[in-house]
Amino acid sequence: MDQDGVAKAFVDHYYQTFDSNRAALGRLYQDGSMLTFEGAKIQGAAAIAAKLTSLPLQQCAHSISTIDCQPSGPTGGILVFVSGSLQLGGEQHSLKFSQMFHLMPTPQGSFYVLNDIFRLNYA
Repeated sequence: MDQDGVAKAFVDHYYQTFDSNRAALGRLYQDGSMLTFEGAKIQGAAAIAAKLTSLPLQQCAHSISTIDCQPSGPTGGILVFVSGSLQLGGEQHSLKFSQMFHLMPTPQGSFYVLNDIFRLNYA
């Protein structure tokens, strides 16, 4: 398995979906998944999707600076660490962010997000 290729494809898909149709992100999570968003912990695909769609971001565009990945455990998991910037509609300055995903394989040969941690990086 090409972990770098999986990580890049996942990151491209995740942020393109986030910027265009956040409600569809719920399909990337399962009931045991957990999101920590700016310190708030949310568990389960439905609750995570509700949190992401409730964010007061009418328009946003992610710009990815780095993607780092590592294999995780004997079951084929992948840790993915992303850094970049987020441009909100109507705002002059972009916001820096970091996000970590723990991807786990499914029996069907794809991946789901087991853990997701998001933080804005304040200067």
